[in-house]
Amino acid sequence: MSRDFGYAIDDILEAIERIEQVVTGKSLADFEANWQLQYIVQRGIEIISEASRVIPDDLKRTRPEIPWDSVKSIGNVLRHEYRAISNPLIWRVVTDELPRLRNAIEAIRDMRRS
Repeated sequence: MSRDFGYAIDDILEAIERIEQVVTGKSLADFEANWQLQYIVQRGIEIISEASRVIPDDLKRTRPEIPWDSVKSIGNVLRHEYRAISNPLIWRVVTDELPRLRNAIEAIRDMRRS
């Protein structure tokens, strides 16, 4: 772990928190009807994706429940294949995957501190 990656942990947690703030009380229908909400959520996911690349592989292996390759690759999809983005898929990422990712990132942060 030669390179400091603490900023990436902070960036991921901040992006998750911001996404959670803007989607609280919202449904998939709300998400699909609001382009600004879609942009905010997609940008947050891009940040998470990019920051995840900095976390060392040995730490990622401690959290095998996270599909790290998918976390990394979703940013490329959002940037390069934006016309093929599925709102229901993004919504599932937000509602199902981000809470699990938050738990994993918090555990990695805590391991790093100890």
